[in-house]
Amino acid sequence: MQINTDLSQKIAIHSGELPWLASPLKGVDRKMLERDGDEVARATSIVRYAPKSSFSRHEHDLGEEFLVLEGVFQDEHGQYPAGTYVKNPSGSSHTPFTGTGCTLFVKLRYLDPQDTERVVIDTQSSSWFAGMVPGLTVLPLSSFGTKNTALVRWAPGTYFNPHRHFGGEEILVIDGVFEDEHGRYPKGVWLRSPHMSAHKPFSVEGCTILVKTGHLLSD
Repeated sequence: MQINTDLSQKIAIHSGELPWLASPLKGVDRKMLERDGDEVARATSIVRYAPKSSFSRHEHDLGEEFLVLEGVFQDEHGQYPAGTYVKNPSGSSHTPFTGTGCTLFVKLRYLDPQDTERVVIDTQSSSWFAGMVPGLTVLPLSSFGTKNTALVRWAPGTYFNPHRHFGGEEILVIDGVFEDEHGRYPKGVWLRSPHMSAHKPFSVEGCTILVKTGHLLSD
């Protein structure tokens, strides 16, 4: 299966307009933003677990990153309420489940095999830092080589400098409305901008975005 696999193309998709597709396990559905492969795939998805559902034990070849958007996600290592970011390195494994139900933003097979750090961050209680321009605050989540993942808050009326994306940039709009000269992106929009693309972002209304950069270099 191949969905949006051309990393040289700029993409903007409103995840709320995509259908939920059943996974092989009952109670677990997905919205596929990008996918290169079948059940073992390099993929970016919104994943929804129904209450009291579970997924079979599996290993993360080339790792996994996820942000809990709603509900409480669980595995044998702990509980992860809404707002929790988790990075499971290559070779890790777990058996996920949920009692309450939950929705996640998930990336599979994007991590460097040498990145062995497991990260769990409760973004609701973490300290945020001043960004590069007034009105911007940043919560770093993960960094390895050229790859960086962070949450970024934009106060209403915040404008950023024009810049290029070495290694590309990916954004999920968590709340509010993110904008640039190419368009307007409300909550739920997933953006992918290729290596060395450029833009001048801003937010008139304010927003919170999940940003991943430096991971879209050609293999």
